[in-house]
Amino acid sequence: MTRLATAFAKPHRALVTFVTAGDGPTADILDALVEGGADVIELGMPFTDPMADGPAIQAANIRSLLAGTKTADILAIAKAFRFRHPEVPLVLMGYANPMTIRGPEWFAAAAKEAGVDGVICVDIPPEEDPELGPALRAVGIDPIRLATPTTDAARLPTVLDGASGFLYYVSVAGITGLQQAQQTSIDEAVARLKAHTNLPVAVGFGVRTPEQAAAIARVADGVVVGSAIVELVATHGVDAPAYVRAYIESLATAIHAATKEVA
Repeated sequence: MTRLATAFAKPHRALVTFVTAGDGPTADILDALVEGGADVIELGMPFTDPMADGPAIQAANIRSLLAGTKTADILAIAKAFRFRHPEVPLVLMGYANPMTIRGPEWFAAAAKEAGVDGVICVDIPPEEDPELGPALRAVGIDPIRLATPTTDAARLPTVLDGASGFLYYVSVAGITGLQQAQQTSIDEAVARLKAHTNLPVAVGFGVRTPEQAAAIARVADGVVVGSAIVELVATHGVDAPAYVRAYIESLATAIHAATKEVA
């Protein structure tokens, strides 16, 4: 089994966490995520025009870029993480330009060498899969696709075609961090998606509290938390790892308890 498959096969629902590479003490923050109980790590690749992201992650992108973070630095962070945490899945999340500017084969090979398990490219739609998908699949990296509230029955097969790792359900038709969908709409969407795929379904956008995470964990295979973590980094800077660890522990505890309720 791949690292991602193993993470979603655990006795509890998966906690998927996001942090922006190069924003704050990234290595220590990544370690804090693992220590707190994160099952999957998304490492954000900073970009000048992060169109899907809200103010918190936009600001993190700017901080990272101003600090001089390059693609080589992100890959080095990933490689070092893989050395420290050989079993924890690591997913790169970002936008097409940094992933394709040197050619998709170059990026796929570099990501593989760094120990990356999956890639989420926000602005390459499934209809344009040849831009990156074949190169990733050729080296055994999962192209992780996004589904949204506007992904209807006619388009869903296209989204799922060639997808692997897990399906990321973006629960709101908007940017990250600013709002959360009503739980009833999440319940309905997850049921619809799971009727069409055997991939694990992880739900994100707007998840902040242990209570929200627990509610999602009762119906989905994974819970994605990003902006709330990035805000802790912005607030606490070099001291962020301790705050991140405590926050992740609270989410993981809630998710594990919710999993037992529905077992």
